[in-house]
Amino acid sequence: MDETNPLLPDTTLERVREIEDARDDVVEFDSSGDAENPLEWAPAYKWTIVGLLAFMAFTVTFTCISVVPIATRITTDLGDPRKASSVLLVTIWELGEAAGPLLIGPLSELFGRYPVMNAANIGFIGATVLAALCQKAPLFIAARALTGLVVATNVLNPAIVGDMFITEQHGSAMSLVQLAPITGGAIGPLISGAMAETIGWRSVVWLSVGLACICELFLLTCFRETYKVPILRRKAARLRKETGDKALRTAFDLIGEEQGTRKLWVAMTRPVVVFIDSFVLQLISLFGAMTFSYFYVFSTTYPDILMQTYNLTSAQTGLSFIPLTGGSIVGTLVCNSVLDRIYIMLRDANNGVGRPEYRLPVVIVGAFALPLSFTIYGWVPELGLPLWVMLTISGIFGFAMNFAFMPVFTYVVDAFGLYSASAITALIVTRCVAATFFPLAAVSLIKQLGSGFGCSVLGAIGLAFAPIPVLIYFFGPAWRQHSRYTKGGSA
Repeated sequence: MDETNPLLPDTTLERVREIEDARDDVVEFDSSGDAENPLEWAPAYKWTIVGLLAFMAFTVTFTCISVVPIATRITTDLGDPRKASSVLLVTIWELGEAAGPLLIGPLSELFGRYPVMNAANIGFIGATVLAALCQKAPLFIAARALTGLVVATNVLNPAIVGDMFITEQHGSAMSLVQLAPITGGAIGPLISGAMAETIGWRSVVWLSVGLACICELFLLTCFRETYKVPILRRKAARLRKETGDKALRTAFDLIGEEQGTRKLWVAMTRPVVVFIDSFVLQLISLFGAMTFSYFYVFSTTYPDILMQTYNLTSAQTGLSFIPLTGGSIVGTLVCNSVLDRIYIMLRDANNGVGRPEYRLPVVIVGAFALPLSFTIYGWVPELGLPLWVMLTISGIFGFAMNFAFMPVFTYVVDAFGLYSASAITALIVTRCVAATFFPLAAVSLIKQLGSGFGCSVLGAIGLAFAPIPVLIYFFGPAWRQHSRYTKGGSA
């Protein structure tokens, strides 16, 4: 499957092209220029939409991360002072995001990007309002899960960029969209800590509601449908009315593809099929799930360490997330600068034959650096080291986190080719489920053993997973031959 059309099998796309070339009664975009074709929209408008997508991505990340430094205060105010509740308040978002991609993507293929994006954002607003109004911790946690469920940006932003831009322009557009969540992750804790101290934590949630409402206003007034299937169907309906030619159809209407709930079910289950079929995907998903879980273990323990060990206020704790974000940004920039260079170097050394596994050396470095930095993070407060040491190790942790996880997506895209959308969905679902529940056990372990020994145990577990990218680097080319869905597979 193509990333820009993630639910259309490659055979369907080929058949569409055949029909468009062979029949005169098929409605398609005018090759000499068509104002309805998203690829031919004015650049200024397309970049306006990219800006809107970035703003939405910022809002989603702000809403997700802003509660991190104040989670304990929220659950305590709502009558549940248990640490497990504050951890679940943060991580339950990921459980919702585990289910969302399985539904949002297929629905956008059936009904178009515009109605699904608007419906999801309205649901996001409603769930966030519910969180702002609730009086009990369990209801707040449930509202957070629902909010994660209706997040559409992860699934639809890349697809919308693919609808509007040619392949050579995807990188620059997605770079802007991907920068927004990093910014939201830095600003969220900073603002929430200060607001919680002055006007209360509910004001933080209401701020998220306001940002989401602004997004929805722009979605309703500025955003247009970008997916070619509903655009062409509307064009065909208009031409039938104008010309009286009832035979006019789109190629998608003529190939007799599955419709309705059957198509939706096939699309939702395809990631599961690809996951079960590929041992490589199972291994890399397991590694990715463990790696991503470290972020939530860190995020749910970091505020308590800063407040209890270093006696920081909520506002100061929010400021202390800046080194983490700074490390993540530096890690992203370094990763992007060396990833292709390493690939080219290894490809040239292999007589010009590239392999997806050549994306993994960076991951291997991060796989060992991440658990080691997390172990050091646990011993800093245990040994009573100064605050600047804690802030420094948080930046190193953010750097290692990006090294260990970001190139995994590139590897999956390269290895699975036409089926990369389903493979990435399986990867996301796996990591989200792990990030929801693993931190609960991890935080309990740290509480029992102390931050030093607790983080050492978790670091040892991470080191046990670190050889996975090493094994895939050496044996992945052979293992991929046993899957029907990986490049170079048996089918």
